[in-house]
Amino acid sequence: MHPDSNQIRARRATFRQLHAAGCFAIPNPWDAASARWLAGLGFQALASTSSGHAWSQGHADGGMPLPAVLDYLRSLVAATDLPVNADFEHGFADDAAGVARNVALAVDTGVAGLSIEDSTGRPDAPLLPLDEAVQRVRAARAAIDASGQDVLLVGRAENFFVGRPDLDDAIGRLRAYAEAGADCLYAPGIHTHEQIAAVVAAVAPKPVNVLVGSASTLTMADLAALGVRRVSVGGGLARAAWGGFDRAARLLANEGRFDGFADALPGQRLNQFFGA
Repeated sequence: MHPDSNQIRARRATFRQLHAAGCFAIPNPWDAASARWLAGLGFQALASTSSGHAWSQGHADGGMPLPAVLDYLRSLVAATDLPVNADFEHGFADDAAGVARNVALAVDTGVAGLSIEDSTGRPDAPLLPLDEAVQRVRAARAAIDASGQDVLLVGRAENFFVGRPDLDDAIGRLRAYAEAGADCLYAPGIHTHEQIAAVVAAVAPKPVNVLVGSASTLTMADLAALGVRRVSVGGGLARAAWGGFDRAARLLANEGRFDGFADALPGQRLNQFFGA
């Protein structure tokens, strides 16, 4: 059942407060079932994953149309009582006006936050010109403000994700997005202590999200010490699930073996959890 307006308002207030101090993990479920499982583990908030959701539907990351993404966001919002941050990709529009229209639709799903990124999907020019990217963040901010809802806006600089690992440019973009109304800043792909500390310092006092989507020596305690406010995993959990599935399936297909099921959760445990 979809939460009512008072419940949505309370979740958004909780989410805003989480960004005020400390450091929290915000894992990324790809469907309602994985969202419920993560809530059961005690996480305080969830974030959608464009990649994990797309793979679950047999598509590549970035290949899902807006209506399907909105349905996915509604399913996450309805699945638990936790606030949900939307990976809203590039806003699903070619211009700022379109971003504003679509952000209004995202707000209506009940999410507590959403991110807008500055990638283009074009290998020859993978990043939007800064002025255009800023216009899109401003449009998202204006749409949220016009809704009257307290939805947190995340500005993303995709430099390190699209093969343009220029820290100075990423920081310049994040600062511009902060000035354009972003509440939280995010440069997916930064991973060294020095890079993370530089981003945190550059946009302070606004909070920073760091992505740790693969095996890393960094811990939550390390990231908290660097001043990071929240830590997401992107498609990491989805890829971990696909990794277990692939190993078990390959052993069966190639060697006729069943020991790939050794780490599988018991069906009784799953039935007990989802039947509760």
